[in-house]
Amino acid sequence: MLNCKRRESVAKDIVCGMYVDENKTPFKAEQDGMKYYFCSNNCLDTFLKPQKEIKKLKYITIFSLSLGALTAIFEYIYKISWFDIPNYIWLFFLATPVQFIGGWRFYRGTLDAIKAKQANMDSLIAIGTSAAWIYSTIYTFQGILWPQIFPKVTTGGPEVYFTESGLIIGFILLGKYFEHLVKGRASQAIRKLIDLQPKLATVIRDGKEQQIPIEQVKVGDIFIVKPGEKIAVDGVIVEGHSSIDESMITGESIPVGKKVGDEVIGATINKSGLLKVKATRVGAEMTLSQIVKMVQEAIASRAPMQRMADLVSAYFVPVVILIAIGSFILWYFVGGLSFPLALTILISVLIIACPCALGIATPSAIMIGAGKGAQNGILIKSGEYLEKTHKITSIIFDKTGTLTKGEPSVTDVIPIGSTEKDVLELAALAEKGSEHPLGQAIIKKAREMKLTLREGKSYETVAGKGIKATYQNRTVLVGNRILMKDNNIQTENLEEQIQKLESEGKTVVIVVYNKKVVGLIAIADTLKEFSKEAVKELKRMGKEVWMITGDNERTAKAIASQIGIDEDKIMAQVLPQDKAKKVKELQERGEIVAACGDGINDAPMLAQADVGIAIGAGTDIAKETGGIVLIKNDLRDVVTAIDLSKATVNKMKQNLFWAFFYNVALIPVAAGLLYPFFGILLNPIYAAMAMATSSISVVGNAMLLNRYKPPIANT
Repeated sequence: MLNCKRRESVAKDIVCGMYVDENKTPFKAEQDGMKYYFCSNNCLDTFLKPQKEIKKLKYITIFSLSLGALTAIFEYIYKISWFDIPNYIWLFFLATPVQFIGGWRFYRGTLDAIKAKQANMDSLIAIGTSAAWIYSTIYTFQGILWPQIFPKVTTGGPEVYFTESGLIIGFILLGKYFEHLVKGRASQAIRKLIDLQPKLATVIRDGKEQQIPIEQVKVGDIFIVKPGEKIAVDGVIVEGHSSIDESMITGESIPVGKKVGDEVIGATINKSGLLKVKATRVGAEMTLSQIVKMVQEAIASRAPMQRMADLVSAYFVPVVILIAIGSFILWYFVGGLSFPLALTILISVLIIACPCALGIATPSAIMIGAGKGAQNGILIKSGEYLEKTHKITSIIFDKTGTLTKGEPSVTDVIPIGSTEKDVLELAALAEKGSEHPLGQAIIKKAREMKLTLREGKSYETVAGKGIKATYQNRTVLVGNRILMKDNNIQTENLEEQIQKLESEGKTVVIVVYNKKVVGLIAIADTLKEFSKEAVKELKRMGKEVWMITGDNERTAKAIASQIGIDEDKIMAQVLPQDKAKKVKELQERGEIVAACGDGINDAPMLAQADVGIAIGAGTDIAKETGGIVLIKNDLRDVVTAIDLSKATVNKMKQNLFWAFFYNVALIPVAAGLLYPFFGILLNPIYAAMAMATSSISVVGNAMLLNRYKPPIANT
């Protein structure tokens, strides 16, 4: 058992999830000012591997560019012949380490491609630079180590290509280094999420408080959270009330008030009161764990646009190799160019066409888009959903629990010959022992108004009608028209008021004391905050907004009119099992449909939709059917999800356009198109610089997504 008496002595191994003693483990690392502790050297190596890879790539890039630059200086600016060794031999010794140390990753990638019986972007780099190096080596040592093979260059083109091969590899590695930096930042963001989780929990066992690692907390345990502490795991408050800072999970900047019965999320911060919480989700089931899992899956996934780019690359590379060889043959045998110039064309075509930018065009945008979604409380399960969401034409919202709060609330209290206080006190008196949702709504309203909950006698529930009670030897009735009729209470003169309230989708309760009507109470499922604003914005975006509900048409119309949904977009009296059919009907009309619900009752509907959007409020995320999960109970996040998808896809398209345009536009130039007219051949070094610049610009363009702001401020 770990020594858990001192809070600071226990740390979580973020690789395997085990808890280790900080004071005893020799396996530790520091990164970005944070200290991490591990249970074994294997976990430490796994943690450091991405960082080691980036560092290794950084050093290889500097090494390659430095030797490449020296080669260029000694070839074009200051020729050396130290110790009577010719200049070209010195260039060979400078370029060869770059070719086989810096370029080793490209040879390895080419071998993997050969084993898979396909060409890849590494193939172009390996073939191009190898051709330059092999020709230059043969040219340098002919007449020294072997007979003369190539004629001495007297006019046109360089004699050797050592500079080209070295700098090409250096510039391509520079592009890859920037690509790895973006991926590294994504991994660090996930690590920071993991590190939000507290190390220990103070649980009550056998009537005593004890601190244990949170991995030992079980479902059903009661644990204590003091002011300023992080909540250990997901749970329900059983004692106390407080304000909880949920910003790290939901993105909400304002602390949320919590009381007994409310759910709390692990890793959020208790700002004020002392809480006792019953654990409901631990380990991998915790909200934080599910967020980390979803972000990882979204980053690792491939969007349809990326699969298209991969398919194009698979055909593109062999075609480019053929174009390069064809250009060489054409210019050397038909055009009459010297061998060095024809070789220049071959190398330039291979290097300029390398689709490195194409390979990172969409993954870089997906990584940042998924991360921005998580920052705003929107979990996108895969790149496919991130790409598809902006195409939505119709959105179906479930009514109860999605557009509305899903719990009845008192909306109107109409006194008749009495006061509002009297009406509520009498109704609350009768409903005090009731479990009916309408009765609970009345009790809640009375408590909100801080009314005295009096004690009655002889409680009798009349199924489907209401409730009877006795107070001060007089009868109290709370119920519908039928209950009143059964007890000979006249309500005809109230019918106009009752019908008006019912036309607004409200349930009307009549309150009677001593055979006299004292008031009416209207109860309804009230709209969620910002639902109306979200619907308005979605309609402004040109989306068809539908509402689906099992309620009757009158109630559905009342809610729809309040929220701004058109009457012809109401699907009323739909059974849960038939909701998916309604989605399918829209799809058969050619609509791209999103369905938005609580993710539990509405699972078939969410699964049928092109994009299922689950309103999770941070709970049951692992079980949600939707492709997108909104942690906050805020429908404005549906607008944000669509807008973020549009912004991300725009970046993908921009990146793909420039990657394709760059390749397509410059291949003819590299193949010698300008040579007959202007005598211009593209130097392979410039081809490599342009290709590296293309990769860097694609990554930089994707990183602009970090500036994304939701279209509706919802802080």
